Order: sequence, then C-alpha cells, then structure tokens
Amino acid sequence: MDVGSRIRSAVPLRVAVLGSTGSIGASTLEVIAASDGEFVPFLLAAHRRTDLLLAQARAYLPQWIVVLDPAAALAMDRTGVPAETQVAVGPEALDELVQAPEIDRVVAAIVGAAGLRSTWAALEAGKTVALANKETLVMAGPLVMELAERSGGTIIPVDSEHSAIHQALRAGSADEVVRIVLTASGGPFRLRAVETLVSVTPAEALKHPTWSMGPKITIDSATMMNKALEIIEARWLFGVPAEKLGVLVHPQSIVHSMVEFIDGSVVAQMSPPDMKLPIQYALSYPQRLAGVARRFDFSQSMHLEFAAPDPQRFPAVGLGYAAAARGGTCGAVLNAANEEAVRGFLEGELRFTDIAEVCARVLDEHPFQPDPSLDDVRRLDAWARQEVVKWACV
Repeated sequence: MDVGSRIRSAVPLRVAVLGSTGSIGASTLEVIAASDGEFVPFLLAAHRRTDLLLAQARAYLPQWIVVLDPAAALAMDRTGVPAETQVAVGPEALDELVQAPEIDRVVAAIVGAAGLRSTWAALEAGKTVALANKETLVMAGPLVMELAERSGGTIIPVDSEHSAIHQALRAGSADEVVRIVLTASGGPFRLRAVETLVSVTPAEALKHPTWSMGPKITIDSATMMNKALEIIEARWLFGVPAEKLGVLVHPQSIVHSMVEFIDGSVVAQMSPPDMKLPIQYALSYPQRLAGVARRFDFSQSMHLEFAAPDPQRFPAVGLGYAAAARGGTCGAVLNAANEEAVRGFLEGELRFTDIAEVCARVLDEHPFQPDPSLDDVRRLDAWARQEVVKWACV
C-alpha cells in the first residue's frame, strides 16, 4: 500500500501523537479535529503533564494514552481516564505501542534528544513518521535514514522550514538542485545591539515575535541555534552536502524556505506562520486537503525582507555549518550541549551569550567519531551534557 492510498480509503488514518501536550501536539489535535474524520487519534503520549493528557483523552477518546514519566503516572488520577482508553507507562511501553499495526502515521513531537527512541521504534516498524523532532536527525541522521530505507519507513518533515523544502523539491529532480535556503525569523534580538546580548534575560528571550512555541524551541530561535540544528537535519533528510545549504533572516516568517534550481528558478513555499499547515501536509501527504491553517489576504499589502545572519549576533549558525560538513558525532554533541546550555540559561546558571560559546567549546573538544553507532551517539550525548554542567560550575 502506498503512503497515500490509506487516506483515499473510507477508513480514517489512525494517528499516534507523541508529545501531545506540547505546542506541536496540541496543533496536531486541532488538525485532527477539523479533518472531518480523515484522521483519528489512536494514541497520545506525554512526559508528565497528565492533567492536560487526561483532558485530551476525554476530548478525543484515543485507544491508548502513554505517560512516559513513571512518577507522574503514579500520581495521575486515573478516574479521569475514559472507559474507551487504556493507559501505558514508560518509554518501553511507547516503543512497543508505536509499532502496533493499527497505527498508520506517527507524529514525532517529543522535544529534544528524548524523541529519538520512539521515532526509531516507529521507523523500525516501517511506519510513516511526521517528524517534528529535528534532534532525531541531528543526533543520528545517517543511522536514521538508513533504518528508514531498510525497514520501508517514511519520514515527512513537520518543521516549517523542512516542510517547505520538501514541497519545493517536488518542482525538480535532485540533480537539478543548486542550493537550499532555510529562512529564519531572527527571533526577538534581530536588531538589538550585540554588546547588550550578554544581559538578555530568559523572560526577554521567550518573547518570540511571530511564532508561539515551547520554551526550549523559543530560546533556540533567539540564539538561532534552531537554524544550526535545521542545517544538520536538512543535510541528512534531503541528502545534500553542507555547501548547498544556506540561511537567510526573514523577519516576516512568510517564506518558510526556498530551493534554487540549475536554471536559476527559485521555488519558495509561502504561508502565514501557522504550524497547522505543515502538520496537515505531513498527515495527508501525498495529497492536500482543505484545512484550518490561516490564509493570506492578498488585498492587504505586504513586504518581504531577507538578509544574511550576522555571525557576531548569531554565532550558533556557524556551528551548524561546521557540524553538518564534518558529520559523524558532531550533531549529537552540538544538540546535547545546546539542550543542557538552554536549561542552564533558563535556570539562571548561564548567560544568554554563554549558550553558543559553551556549545562551540564542547564541540571542539569532543572525541570525534566519523561513523558512530547508536550507542556511540547516546554515550557522547551524555558526555556533552556533563561537560556543559562542569563548564557552568566554573
């Protein structure tokens, strides 16, 4: 059965939403609710926000909910679980359930390195994965893509930039691509004096001008570390060398990414900033369905700006290029160091400008391996986090 034939049948597409209580998970459920029965939630999984998970279970009546944190599961009031819904606990249970034959598509929206495990399990079972967890490919891109090819699994990106690239690439063949350009809003500090960035507070960094996201992703946007990670993700997802990837700051967040072809044509995907559009694209692909995402009002004037990112203001972008070019364990180490540094910043242990600095130092000093195993990736993930903790304590 091809990817699209399931949607064309009279039976709805059964969806597992991993990370259902996060911003992507909540938007996914909005798309499902508005799909007129095209999609139904089969499984919802969350880490520890059990009150919200139970509310979602009552609203959507999935067959399963999974609480990844055993302590949170133990404290959960199970009297609120609908009679139609079964409860499972822990990562091992989720690994088993995402491989169930009843699941047609998996939305992988668990934030950070924690999302690799369940995404791997889904691909191992040959599932189609709507991938919102960029860290999976940042950490283990070659291994994940090899697994998908071997198992017959499929990855459809949910990140707005990679969804845009996925759509634009349909305009030509791979050997016709000259360059892929990821766009970035520039976050809240695009115009702030560079010398003042050292004093940025978490409250300031969490005020994104165009997108509503979780705290970790919002900080990544402010540092533009999200672009560093997206460069690495694109390197493996689309099978292009690092030198064919670029980044432009585009504060309107209307052009989500662009692909330039050998004849000079540039194909861009444009839409108002609304994650429901790439989520629905990933659920319905290769078809397009009427949806609930915001639309343009072309009767209103608009303007589009593009500029190269300032390397002094956004040093993280350079780390992404370097890691994508070198490959190996660089992505896993950069991602882990960044996750720990963002945590340190949000908890007052690090300054805003320390995030990129400590990531660069850990990346430079790590014991590089050009062809790591999954165990190597996990080991160096743990090593990088410890190095950031030690650096923060100095």
